[in-house]
Amino acid sequence: MLQAVNQRDGLKAAEVAAETGIPRPTVYRLLETLEGLGFVSRDHSSEKWRPTLKAKSLSSGFRDKDWVAQSVVPEMVRLGREILWPLDLVTFNDHQMEIRESTHNISPYSIDHGMVGLKLPVLETSGGRAYLAFSPEAERERTLAGLEAQLGLRRPIILQDGSLDYILSQARQLGVGFRKEGFRSATKSISAPIFSGEQVVACLTIIWTGSALTFDDAIRLYRDRLLETTQRISRELAEKEAL
Repeated sequence: MLQAVNQRDGLKAAEVAAETGIPRPTVYRLLETLEGLGFVSRDHSSEKWRPTLKAKSLSSGFRDKDWVAQSVVPEMVRLGREILWPLDLVTFNDHQMEIRESTHNISPYSIDHGMVGLKLPVLETSGGRAYLAFSPEAERERTLAGLEAQLGLRRPIILQDGSLDYILSQARQLGVGFRKEGFRSATKSISAPIFSGEQVVACLTIIWTGSALTFDDAIRLYRDRLLETTQRISRELAEKEAL
């Protein structure tokens, strides 16, 4: 329920029930409990429930790897302020891509909220495709074997925008993973790998509204800046690991 009201920037109780599948009477009871604990508040003019600042305390015991805070976030913010479109940092976790950090909150063009922690499909997203395209062959094969078993797929894997083999080949030529259509069709994205040695430890993704910018224009405007950013992060990681 907290994720639902956070991701949608506030919801009415009936909308929370529809979003989560929790029965409406239970939703009312739990929202009142969370309100009493100080984690959500109700806007009486709109009847929408929203998370409070106290909800941030739920993550106070969580400590991510230092490299995220020290190396990645400042670079994400810098690039985000330059290009204005939002960026997501995604990592591979349990056969999904997980959003670890995001600049949606500072992007004037973002249409999403509460993205951190969301799980995304590997095969249909630019971050997942970047992870596959630029991982060492043995790692890529292990990942694909796991996805095949989990999703019931057989090779060759054919996706909405073409065969996976062709898409990964194109990604290597471009230097970035990409998504032109399919998953979240209103937007497009490109994603570049961040390396620790030969291992892809994360991917940095730029997301833009498809109606505002063509894919070719985005490649021309943003690909080099994205690659410069991820290469700088990778070098900084290598320097830290050498200490």
